[in-house]
Amino acid sequence: MTVSEYNQCVDNHADGVYRFILKNLRDEAAAMDIVQDAFEKMWLKFREISFGKAKSYLFTTAYHRMIDHIRKEKRMGRLEQGFDLGDYSGITPHDLKGILDEALGRLPEIQRSVVMLRDYEGYSYEEIGQITGLNESQVKVYIFRARSALKNYLVSVENVI
Repeated sequence: MTVSEYNQCVDNHADGVYRFILKNLRDEAAAMDIVQDAFEKMWLKFREISFGKAKSYLFTTAYHRMIDHIRKEKRMGRLEQGFDLGDYSGITPHDLKGILDEALGRLPEIQRSVVMLRDYEGYSYEEIGQITGLNESQVKVYIFRARSALKNYLVSVENVI
């Protein structure tokens, strides 16, 4: 990859990687740090990475860095175990985005990540497997379980009112 191709990758993929990490962490500062780390790692290896594989490399690197961040936060005991709808006054009864964010927040990390990569970022099962280090059938199982949990949460009247 050339320097101009690297700069093009920054322009084309920085927002997508940031959105993906932010949706999972809900921490703007940590998401920015992780995205910056991913681009730094790509810069250090830009001669070894082909331009066609740059997007996958970025998402994979950011995903692994995000998992490391989550594990570190859990060890330190600062990561909240759940997201209580009652504590978030910004969600109104008709705020579908807030309700969906609440539902996504209740999913385990891996399920949230794969469903976000598939439904929000549009990756194929194979690409998600490469990013997360899972095989294709595991990706499908996690996505199925995540969608089932989302469906169960969203059809409950108590959760959307």
